[in-house]
Amino acid sequence: MKGTWKNPAIGSARADVVLTAPEAGVPLLFIEADNCTEEAVLIAQKFDKYARFFQRQEKDTDGIEKPLWRTRWSAPACDEYERVHPPVLLVFHQVGQRSAKSQMARVADLTRHHWQGRWHPEGGYHSYDRCIPIVATTLQELRAHGPVGPAFWRFGRDHRQPLLDAIGNARRDTYLAHRRQAAREEQRRREEREAAEREARRPVCKDCGQKFTDARWEAIGYTRGWGERESHPHLCEDCQGRAVAAEAQAEADERERQEQERLRQEAEEQAAAAQKAGGWLSRFRT
Repeated sequence: MKGTWKNPAIGSARADVVLTAPEAGVPLLFIEADNCTEEAVLIAQKFDKYARFFQRQEKDTDGIEKPLWRTRWSAPACDEYERVHPPVLLVFHQVGQRSAKSQMARVADLTRHHWQGRWHPEGGYHSYDRCIPIVATTLQELRAHGPVGPAFWRFGRDHRQPLLDAIGNARRDTYLAHRRQAAREEQRRREEREAAEREARRPVCKDCGQKFTDARWEAIGYTRGWGERESHPHLCEDCQGRAVAAEAQAEADERERQEQERLRQEAEEQAAAAQKAGGWLSRFRT
């Protein structure tokens, strides 16, 4: 609870075993072993130390303050719904005169304030925010079932489970999975609705009746200046191309017509001038 890793303060929490097996789904597990010789009150007092240890905050090498245990061991990041402390496993070995079963029940009763969650009526699960998941078993149960068998009792539950189920929160995970799925479905429906609304606004070519492509729609909607505006914004790309070509041809034809008209006028003027000159010459000869 105080001091450093190398020199912890007297009375600090000291687990018998610290297990890190992320490849097996157990990122971090503290293990306490008891031969059924220690009083339940003394075992329960260990969890007061664990609670203070889990609450201790220190700055990590990145300068960010976080729980001290996270500066030494890796674990999944906390999510927005609850911040659960690492689980602690009690393993009882029936050597002493005390009953392992009665020891479990007594320790569970004495540590209730550390492990008891709050009922989440909307989701149908218990939230264990700031709680310590405490799991108990016996060496006999471990030998009989192993870690994947129903050998572990999570304090507060009425049945034994495999280790991963006991230290987890399956109902919460199911609820959050459904929420995420519902959010994805709502996002999909919203995107489909927005796409349909956008499609309904898509312009239609006034000539051929075809809908504009996205590129054409964007082209007629974005211009950097009046001189760079797209021509024929009411037409699609193909009809615009044909319209531009037709206009160019019409302009060429008009220029040709004007040129022909100019040549005709020049010819008429030359003819008129020649005729006029011929009239004066004939009068001079007379």
